[in-house]
Amino acid sequence: MTKAKSDKKLTTSVKKTVSKKTTPKKAVVKKSATKKVVAKKKILAYKPKKKEKYMSVAMKKHFSAILTDWRDDLKNEMQKTFDHLRTKGETYADPMDRASQEEEFAFELRTRDRERKLINKIASSIELIKQDDYGYCESCGVNIGIKRLEARPTATHCIDCKTLDEIKEKQLSG
Repeated sequence: MTKAKSDKKLTTSVKKTVSKKTTPKKAVVKKSATKKVVAKKKILAYKPKKKEKYMSVAMKKHFSAILTDWRDDLKNEMQKTFDHLRTKGETYADPMDRASQEEEFAFELRTRDRERKLINKIASSIELIKQDDYGYCESCGVNIGIKRLEARPTATHCIDCKTLDEIKEKQLSG
């Protein structure tokens, strides 16, 4: 073969190679062993249907779901705090470090105590739902109202009775 012919063949084979589309290989991504974070679906505000009876089955399910989710979240937070207290319970040589740690623990325990009381209120609200008494004022028996229950699902008094109670409390305490 002559040099011209071999150059022509080489040029042709290079053109063929270049003209072929090459797809880059995808890198294989290994999944790491991380904990799954499950995002909770936020419960939206309840929108009653036209002519819907107050505290219908759908409303009860809605508020029951809110209360149950709230209770579960509080219980998870309490467990995290107890785990934290158990694992971080170190003794420090420096009295200032130890005092800071004890103050932090005392603050966390006060917060959890408030949450424990709230869990009891949530449990009583769930019980009221089961007894068909949820959503009605304990003092006057009037509907508490959906908006008030959305804001405070453990409310047991309508806004008027609660306002009167707060005025009386303010007058008694001075």
